[in-house]
Amino acid sequence: MNAPLHLGLLPHAAAAALGGTELERDEALIELRDAAVRLGERQVLQPVSLRVRAGERIVLLGANGSGKTTLLRLLHGQLRCSGERSVRRGADAREPRQAMLFQRPFLLRLSVRRNLLLALWLAGVPRGERAARAEDALRRVGLEAHAGRPARVLSGGQQQRLALARAWAVHPELLFLDEPTASLDPAAKREVEALVLEFAAEGMTVVMSTHNLGQAKRMATRVIYLEDGRLVVDRPVESFFNDPLPPEAALFLKGELPWH
Repeated sequence: MNAPLHLGLLPHAAAAALGGTELERDEALIELRDAAVRLGERQVLQPVSLRVRAGERIVLLGANGSGKTTLLRLLHGQLRCSGERSVRRGADAREPRQAMLFQRPFLLRLSVRRNLLLALWLAGVPRGERAARAEDALRRVGLEAHAGRPARVLSGGQQQRLALARAWAVHPELLFLDEPTASLDPAAKREVEALVLEFAAEGMTVVMSTHNLGQAKRMATRVIYLEDGRLVVDRPVESFFNDPLPPEAALFLKGELPWH
């Protein structure tokens, strides 16, 4: 298994960026069985069992320190765990292509276009395909007019769209997002949400964390609620927002979760 690359875009198994097979919807891509994470003396994620199926849009909810980022990183293969993490492999023995974006994407002191070209190189895309893929990705996120600008002078929303362009350009089957709109204004937030929903409509499986309940309603097909490193609720979005919940999840929905 190749180590993920820390560029805001984190392609998993980068050498497989152009390979892999079509995965049918409802097929489990990743499964955790009693998987737990300990960092030093601290248990940051209690044993959790879940399956991520092709075509899902999973939103992780919970307060700061609840374990959302840890679970994202575990699913993405960045953390060691006790228990078991298994990933579906295709007939060619390759894992699904993955990418991960953070709240504040890391951008190099290069132009917008060169940030994209570098990501494609790291993902193993053949040299002859990189320029066309970069241009397609910039058009897809509406940044083609900014291709020559330094990436770090873009607005927060534009930087997040560039990070999404880097992810889309390597054609991941799984996209992990760690609070991707937390620092954005409402207009930029809507742009990022729209792009992620477009990617999902094309077949990309999405797992993202957020504090925003409205965003969870708009984006999710399934909601997972975590508290103190425990998975408390795992339900379809309609059930999560309309049916009775365990007390701690109900308090979170009401904005009454106590400070720890």
